[in-house]
Amino acid sequence: MTAPERRYVITFGCPDRTGIIARISGFLAEHGGWIVEAAYHTDPDTGWFFTRQVVRADSLPFDADGLRARFGEVAAELSAESNWQVSDTGERRRAVILVSKAGHCLYDLLGRVASGELEVDIAAVIGNHESLADITRAHGIPFHHVPFPAGGKAEAFEHVRKLVGEHDPHAVVLARFMQILPADLCREWAGRAINIHHSFLPSFIGAKPYHQAHTRGVKLVGATCHYVTADLDAGPIIEQDVIRVGHGDSVEDMVRKGRDIEKVTLARGLRWHLENRVLVHGNRTVVF
Repeated sequence: MTAPERRYVITFGCPDRTGIIARISGFLAEHGGWIVEAAYHTDPDTGWFFTRQVVRADSLPFDADGLRARFGEVAAELSAESNWQVSDTGERRRAVILVSKAGHCLYDLLGRVASGELEVDIAAVIGNHESLADITRAHGIPFHHVPFPAGGKAEAFEHVRKLVGEHDPHAVVLARFMQILPADLCREWAGRAINIHHSFLPSFIGAKPYHQAHTRGVKLVGATCHYVTADLDAGPIIEQDVIRVGHGDSVEDMVRKGRDIEKVTLARGLRWHLENRVLVHGNRTVVF
């Protein structure tokens, strides 16, 4: 199989004004940059401009660090501040997955990685129960059991923080991890911690959303993939999807159908994150 062509991905956001696209494309053309993909969006509500540019690495006379250094001048000129990034597809992406007892999202991600459908190295799986240790190790991935005893959650989260930090992952995936991250971890993992919520947020937040939905008599149940913030289930949304349910469905039926949509939604959101397709502005996202 031929190795994919190495590319640099530039994601960029700044206050909208005339000439932004010309300045970026002119900069790349000046250095021989061959653009193979480009997307743009202006948000009329905030007056903010967003773009994602993909450039052939072999068309530029410098590496990714050189591109960052030179493009930083353009970003400053356009008042992008910290709202820009250059990533290198030649750098293999890493993820750490946090789990509890429910395994459907983990099974799905492990299968996608094993089949080559999802290009990421799962550096480790960390669980507050041992239920998913065997399936993780069967895939050749380290599993770390970190109990969360009553009165010992702070120490447990510190252990988790150290384990995650050893791998410096591009994504920390909460694959039905039934613990609420403390505010300091939310800050440390900001823009990297991704959660799947078994509900179509902002409806039915918190515990037992399917029971809430069943009581309400809904006709659609859904799942929301979002970045984790200190505000419970209120971080920037990456992806959502729904599946139809009927009046004859029990809570158990809704849970079963909901798990199907959770898996797909999480995998889709994680892929977009790893491909640097998600730009966050405030509590909203632009997904290219």
